[in-house]
Amino acid sequence: MSSDNKFYGWAATSKDEPLEWREFELKNFEDDDIQMDITHCGICGSDIHTMDSGWGPTDYPCVVGHEIAGVVTRVGKNVKDINIGDRIGVGAQCSSCLECDNCTSGSENLCEQKIIGTYNDRWPTGEKTFGGYATKWRGHQRFVFKIPENMTNAMASVFMCAGVTTYAPLKRLNVKHGDKVGVIGIGGLGHFAVQWAKAMGAQCIALSSSDRKRNDAKAFGCDDYVVTADIDAMKKHAGTFTHIICTSFSNNFDWGLYFSLMKHNSFFIMVALPETPLTGIPAGLLAIRQISLTGSVIGSPKVIEEMLQFAADTGVEPWIRTYPMKECPEAVQAMRDGKARYRIVLEQ
Repeated sequence: MSSDNKFYGWAATSKDEPLEWREFELKNFEDDDIQMDITHCGICGSDIHTMDSGWGPTDYPCVVGHEIAGVVTRVGKNVKDINIGDRIGVGAQCSSCLECDNCTSGSENLCEQKIIGTYNDRWPTGEKTFGGYATKWRGHQRFVFKIPENMTNAMASVFMCAGVTTYAPLKRLNVKHGDKVGVIGIGGLGHFAVQWAKAMGAQCIALSSSDRKRNDAKAFGCDDYVVTADIDAMKKHAGTFTHIICTSFSNNFDWGLYFSLMKHNSFFIMVALPETPLTGIPAGLLAIRQISLTGSVIGSPKVIEEMLQFAADTGVEPWIRTYPMKECPEAVQAMRDGKARYRIVLEQ
């Protein structure tokens, strides 16, 4: 294994075993590939689900992390717009078929053949994909993004999943001045959703299970903060939301409670991905108010580029806490313990 092809990463070896710092081999370098030295990687809830085989069996050993930022060290001969020394980011998708109707029309995140995940997946060659809890990354140029000059790598990393997961559906569903957006869950995703909604000109209301994040939510820009157990506060907003984006979901989720807040012809956007099926959806209320219940998955390369520029122009940025990469196990435990305010970022 040549020194350029090897890297070190924090590997999950099974559901209940501690992370291990291990040596691995990068994919074979191809003409469309870019290689980077990783400087930062955000910790996402998806990482925890994958380490725990929560969404199905994980292909162990697995190096997770899909909020990656770093510096380019090598480019293939087909790469024209990115150079050695550039600062770049990579998100949750590292490739696709690049040939289907969706891929050729700019919706690679909806590839009809195969969305290749940045970790816990396989390249077309059969080689494993590895994420950003590591020293290096290598992959296809189509899914690599230049970081704006006024954005640090630490900040930029978090946009690659949490940022685009919330930006893409709000943009696609035309959130604008005059709209009223509710955000369920003020966490890693939710604190982005609030900022996006405000930057798009909408009124934004935090919908939370407790009062403990009220001051933070106001600092993000929320116009109001509602504890969902407060019936009177909820009634005040009944039938007024044009959009609700759900970033946090529990097994006893009260669909009717939230649907009662929505206007006719409104949108309920599901970006939380629970490990269990969605149940208990009140079909009558969904129909009577003509609520569109919609999902969303990350964003296309074009949307990610647009998002980064929009953030650079409007000042949207995550609240982060950095941990040294060598303290990755402690950082992951902090994420499990709910201590992220509002994203934990590993720093090389």
